[in-house]
Amino acid sequence: MDDNIRLEGMIFFGYHGTRPEENSLGQRFVVDVELQLSTRAAGESDDLNLTVDYSQVHALARQVVEGPAVQLTETLAERIAAGVLAQQPLVGAVRVTVRKPNVRLDDTVLAGSVVEVLRRR
Repeated sequence: MDDNIRLEGMIFFGYHGTRPEENSLGQRFVVDVELQLSTRAAGESDDLNLTVDYSQVHALARQVVEGPAVQLTETLAERIAAGVLAQQPLVGAVRVTVRKPNVRLDDTVLAGSVVEVLRRR
């Protein structure tokens, strides 16, 4: 599949992490989702039923990030990817990137951490 749809910079607030303050104070998470599928039929017909409804992918990412707390950013990325593949039958592969800005590590702060997963049918 040569076609891609990217949803970039979806910002949600969640309570994920391994440190107690991450679970109590929460923080922003930035999610990008890249969908691999053929867009030809949708492009030629202008029919939403032949492609992916972006609002469904956005709602899924929001549900995962704003849902129950997990320890790992990897878990968020995995759940979003699995959900996309389960909900979107036209998608052959999905790449999910989850960014966690301003990560505190002991006595320093990173600009952020990034987890990216690629899952195929």
